[in-house]
Amino acid sequence: MHVIHGTDFVPAFARGAALAIGNFDGVHRGHQALIQTAIDKARDLGRPSGVMVFEPHPRAFFAPHEPHFPLTPLPEKLRVLESLGLKLAVVLPFDGALAALPADQFIDDILVRGLGVSHVVIGYDFFFGSKRGGNPATMIAAGARHGFGTSVIDPVAEGGEVFSSSEIRLKLAQGDVTGAAQAMGRAWRVTGRVIGGAKRGTGMGFPTANVPMPPGTALGHGIYAVRAIVEGETHDAAAYLGTRPTFDDGRPVLEVFLFDFDGDLYGRDLTVEFVAFIRPDRKFSGADELVRQMEKDVAAARAALA
Repeated sequence: MHVIHGTDFVPAFARGAALAIGNFDGVHRGHQALIQTAIDKARDLGRPSGVMVFEPHPRAFFAPHEPHFPLTPLPEKLRVLESLGLKLAVVLPFDGALAALPADQFIDDILVRGLGVSHVVIGYDFFFGSKRGGNPATMIAAGARHGFGTSVIDPVAEGGEVFSSSEIRLKLAQGDVTGAAQAMGRAWRVTGRVIGGAKRGTGMGFPTANVPMPPGTALGHGIYAVRAIVEGETHDAAAYLGTRPTFDDGRPVLEVFLFDFDGDLYGRDLTVEFVAFIRPDRKFSGADELVRQMEKDVAAARAALA
């Protein structure tokens, strides 16, 4: 997948694409319906298929001091988008200039002159341009004027629940990683560089790799069955996220115990896929009681991953 940042220098092959447009945070099953439509339209038109995403998320731009929980930071988002079969990703920097751009000018300057789109795919709730002045009707009318097609995708739901990034964030905050995976079509995951810790796990027979969570991440505290990926190798593991109330009740750090692994992970990038929730965090009377519980947690995680 070819990635273009901005529209100042667009290679010839990327012009005339069928583009799905949105934030695509989580690239969940609702987003995937838009993307599949763009792929289908591109095939019919003999054009490349692509997406346009905004970075950072507009919510983070307009409220920089409020915590924002990105389900898929840009590198992860691009990885997933490529896996879906897209040929092109246009990353638009979301800054003051873009925020102030009227909807009609966004279409004229970016979609038509910048990219020469052949088809645009948007969601039913897509608003764009200064003060959210553009909507699906605006895009349809502009397409008729400029000669590009427009597809507007209705809500995608299962069991009466519409797939949305907000609902996935809520599920993760409650520790419901299984529900989040159902909505996303894959396990939710985070990537970080392993840092040094207090070595308490090593002393108790459960050496862990400590990974700082991305700013704004709101995942329910507790024990999880996970898969840990390091340099292309996948390992079954158990992970703890919490404040370590038995010891210091400090800042939350993700602590990952890789099963049957003997190696040094310090300073290496570790990706953690969350498969199942085992139990909530709680305080124990001391290290001995905690070790007994950890043995049970590891057994439960192994069973969940089997």
